[in-house]
Amino acid sequence: MKKELSFEEALKELEEIVVNLEKGDISLDDAIKAYEKGSILKDQCEKRLNEAKLKVEEIEEKENKNKNLKQSLDE
Repeated sequence: MKKELSFEEALKELEEIVVNLEKGDISLDDAIKAYEKGSILKDQCEKRLNEAKLKVEEIEEKENKNKNLKQSLDE
């Protein structure tokens, strides 16, 4: 079973695919395979970004609750 790429690895591979597709010097079959792989990598990157966004929001919410609690105790 293949290990899932890190966000940075997936993004780098996706960028390489885009460059190769933009060059236009690959066969149609290879271009379709590359496009399909790129689509999977894009979805993986979006998933990781959404997970990171949710984590940051959770942290901020926790910090705000702690800040509000501290303010309430200080009053």
